[in-house]
Amino acid sequence: MRRVRYESRGGPLFVEEAPLPAPGPGELLVRTEAIGVTLPVVRKVGEAAEPGPLGGEIAGEVTAVGEGVTRFGTGDRVTGLCFGHGYADFAVLHETMTSPIPAQASAVDAVALVRGGLVALGTLEAARPQPGEAALVTAAASGVGHLAVQLARTRGAGRVVGAVSDPAKAGFVRGLGADHVITYGDNGWGTPVDYVLDAVGGELLTPALHALVPEGRLVAYSSGGGTIQAYDLLVDAKSVIGFQMARIARGKPELYEQWREELWRLFEAGELRPVVHGQFALEDAAKAHGEIEGRSNLGKVVLIP
Repeated sequence: MRRVRYESRGGPLFVEEAPLPAPGPGELLVRTEAIGVTLPVVRKVGEAAEPGPLGGEIAGEVTAVGEGVTRFGTGDRVTGLCFGHGYADFAVLHETMTSPIPAQASAVDAVALVRGGLVALGTLEAARPQPGEAALVTAAASGVGHLAVQLARTRGAGRVVGAVSDPAKAGFVRGLGADHVITYGDNGWGTPVDYVLDAVGGELLTPALHALVPEGRLVAYSSGGGTIQAYDLLVDAKSVIGFQMARIARGKPELYEQWREELWRLFEAGELRPVVHGQFALEDAAKAHGEIEGRSNLGKVVLIP
């Protein structure tokens, strides 16, 4: 089979022939039909001290199951998070990180919706939104952000603001249901909001915090780091909440499954629309990463084996 790999920090990415993996206890072997490209994986290639497998979200058909697997069998269509080599013709999923794909959805729908949607929904839950409150979503055109904009509306937000890196993305974000769109370099981010869902971090943490009303909440789920001054929290009793999806997956599997079911319900009802920015062959994985690095994507970037 083919898989994408790299041998040094920053790449380059290349396709190589590799043996077919065998599923271990509790694992599934999946013939991949779609692979989601995420910012954490792109950053891993550029920042990790040692090269590692390119994992992430995949979707496809189960071709073999390991010992102890009870929920899935060969021929089932599934999606899940791969911790090994996911940029490949075949990949291994653990049963606990796998969910079925509904009959009316495609593999591309699955990788565009499930993982990004879980992060968006979990981040929104962490913000404790109340009906009628105003929300601001940074990276609003990204694979996660474009779903967060829509989910904020389904959870009763009275006003949704999208923040983007390029004003050219404004039309796309408004089309998702945002009332207003601002760019990171704007001098002030408009009328303050009750909560911010921040995927960017770094230098944007300060303006994101300033965009909150007194007692507002900022939920940070970025791997980009950043620093906040304690005084900026104290003066208006604002709060910052960190969110990591892996903690929910490991520690609260029932909630994880509940959120997955909610995402598919909203998808089937037409209330949540995952958008695919582009589909790339495995051989073009570097181009797919370039779309993320250049912040040019509007929605999800997907690899098709």
